[in-house]
Amino acid sequence: MLIVLGGLPGSGKTTIAREIAALVPCVYLRIDTIEQALRSTDALAGEVGPAGYVVAYELARSNLSLGLTVVADCVNPLPVTREAWRAVAADASSRIVEVEIVCSDIPEHRRRVEQRSIDVPGLVPLTWAAVQQRDYEPWTTQRLVIDTASVSAREAAQSILSYLRD
Repeated sequence: MLIVLGGLPGSGKTTIAREIAALVPCVYLRIDTIEQALRSTDALAGEVGPAGYVVAYELARSNLSLGLTVVADCVNPLPVTREAWRAVAADASSRIVEVEIVCSDIPEHRRRVEQRSIDVPGLVPLTWAAVQQRDYEPWTTQRLVIDTASVSAREAAQSILSYLRD
């Protein structure tokens, strides 16, 4: 099973992914961690670009092939990234559940972005302006939408797991 959590920074993806990992055994892949590890090697000049996602796709594919559940925590901003996750699941003959995490309460979303603590060494926190300017295309495919303005992270994780059982 591949569970892909996508959404803008500060929407609650990481908190929900950690709740899922606490509830079910799984491999947890966080794009922020992968991208920062790539940056720290100085092997890539400038922006990481798609490299973090490509690494995550391959890690997910290999773990799914072992029969493990994988939770991917990423912005997943474009149709091409969303399609790539679906291809990973198909290659591994695994089920995929795509979840878009949103926070409809704009002041709360902004507060989360501006006050969040960074737990990935070296990762530079985003500004609210950077989140607002982020390239994030609307979804056109089926997905489960969770609004963290109205549910806790634990409730969101439980909703996702209930969705999987249905």
